[in-house]
Amino acid sequence: MLALPLLMFPLLIGAVIHATHRLRAPFTRAMLASVQEPLAQQTAQKSSAASAYQVATSPLAHFAPSVEAWETEIRTWSANFGLSPQLVAIVMQIESCGDPQAISSAGARGLFQVMPFHFGHTEDAFDPEVNARRGLNYLAKAWGLSGGDLAQTLAAYNGGLNLIGKPPSTWPDETRRYVAWGMGLWRDIQAGALPSPTLSAWLAAGGQRLCTQAQSRLALR
Repeated sequence: MLALPLLMFPLLIGAVIHATHRLRAPFTRAMLASVQEPLAQQTAQKSSAASAYQVATSPLAHFAPSVEAWETEIRTWSANFGLSPQLVAIVMQIESCGDPQAISSAGARGLFQVMPFHFGHTEDAFDPEVNARRGLNYLAKAWGLSGGDLAQTLAAYNGGLNLIGKPPSTWPDETRRYVAWGMGLWRDIQAGALPSPTLSAWLAAGGQRLCTQAQSRLALR
């Protein structure tokens, strides 16, 4: 997946589906703290967070216009895979900013930055439907295996399913950055913060280049 724009390089075999467009923002103590909540606190928050994820009916106003442009598809895909539209949008934001032709230096492709080996020989990795099917199937698997833990789900999508259950302090720096951006976006959504401070910081840290490319590809003005 992307890492700020967070594109990640492939990690372990059978792990990640994507290679994140790497945003080289410094990994601060505040960012680390955002993914190191005490386990007890995460557990207490999980049931209420899960219901919020499932309802998820608000517009995707916290995301870049090139991600908002996919709202109809995001809602359909999220319903098909049992995921929150906001979670799907968060991953698309960090991975490609809505550019269906995005490709990372590691070779990850499309909206959800899926590595080539996840596709069949006749599949078009840049076809949004195909890319979403492969990427969101993996995301849904991470969501299920993590028990609906958002931080663990994001970590698994970026760094592999083997990270689920491991403490954030053991995650690669890129994965911790990835999760920090994703959790920040989620908190902004929950707080109704518009414009999203996390999105603004992500864009300033390098994401704007990715979004400019996406807007050009989608012919957005």
